[in-house]
Amino acid sequence: MLLDILTCLKNIPTFSEVPDAALSSLAECANKKSYGKNCLIMNEGDPAGPLFIILTGKVRVFLDSESGKSVTLSIQKSGSYFGELSLLDDQPRSASIITLEPTLCAMIPKKAFVAWLGEHHEEASLGIMRGLTRRIRSLTDNVRGLALCDVYTRLSKTLHESAVVQNDELVILEKISHQELANQIGSSREMVSKIMKDLTSGGYLSIKGKTVHILRPLPAAW
Repeated sequence: MLLDILTCLKNIPTFSEVPDAALSSLAECANKKSYGKNCLIMNEGDPAGPLFIILTGKVRVFLDSESGKSVTLSIQKSGSYFGELSLLDDQPRSASIITLEPTLCAMIPKKAFVAWLGEHHEEASLGIMRGLTRRIRSLTDNVRGLALCDVYTRLSKTLHESAVVQNDELVILEKISHQELANQIGSSREMVSKIMKDLTSGGYLSIKGKTVHILRPLPAAW
C-alpha cells in the first residue's frame, strides 16, 4: 500500500521532481478512508484540507453553476488524486468530488504536509517549484486548446486520451455519455452526438455495449 501511495505521489506534477527518499517520508503520513457509492467527498468552497489519493474506486470532479448546471471536469480512477492545491494554500476547495462507486482513498493531512516540508525543506522545495512550473505549462497548453481548437479537435483529443491499447486496438473501456463529453470539452450535447454519429457511420468508431473502439485514426478535421 505504501508503494502505491509513493507511486501516485510521483505522478502528481507538484511532487514529480521531489527525490524519492523525501517523498517516501510524505507517503508514510497517509491515512486510509473508505467511501460508499454516490458519497460527496467535498464541495466546491469547502475549507482547505488533505490531499486525496484514490487507491481503488472512481470519482467525478465537477462544478455547479448558479443556474443549476453541472459541468464535469474529469473522472478520476485508482492511481489518481485530487485536492493537492490545498496543501500549498489556504484557499477553499475549487471543485466538488462525488464517488461513482465504492472508493478507498489515502489522505495526507495538511498539517502533516507542513511538518514534512519543514523537515525536508532543502530536498522538497526546489522539486515542488519545478513541479509547479511543469503544471503551469500544462495548464497553458489546455487553455490554448480551448481558445484555438474547434469542438471536433477537442473531442478527438479527449477520445484519444481516454483510450487504452487492448489486443492491438485502441478502446475506451468505460463508455462516457455524450453529455459528459460535452461538459469536458465545453460544447453542447447535440454537437457531440452529431460528431460521434458521423464518426461511427464513417467507420472510425464502433460502440459495443459500454466499450468504444477506435477502428482507425480519426480524421484531422470534421
